[in-house]
Amino acid sequence: MEKSFNYTYSAKQQEEVKSIRQRYEAHEESKIELLRKLDSGAKKKGTIAAITLGVFGSLLLGTGMACVTEWTNFFALGIIVGIIGMAVMAPAYPLYLSITKKQREKIAPQILQLSKELMQN
Repeated sequence: MEKSFNYTYSAKQQEEVKSIRQRYEAHEESKIELLRKLDSGAKKKGTIAAITLGVFGSLLLGTGMACVTEWTNFFALGIIVGIIGMAVMAPAYPLYLSITKKQREKIAPQILQLSKELMQN
């Protein structure tokens, strides 16, 4: 007489096992996932450029403020550097809009084709 022990996972454990397994299985991208990826990719370059420009401008503005408030012998230089910092920050959002618009125009045919295919199904 052979004794054996059988154990089955609970539903919660089964779901956890499935989610872990899915991370390691080969995954074929669906059309809706590709559509989402293309759409988010259109904003990515503009966002990176705008953030970079904004951070650089903010650093210049902060340096100018430090010159004005802490290093009072650099008061005039601080005002000039601060104004340059504001001038660098100002076009960050228009730059974002411009780059995003160009990227959307570039991928528009793919987006339209994919969305047409998805709407027909």
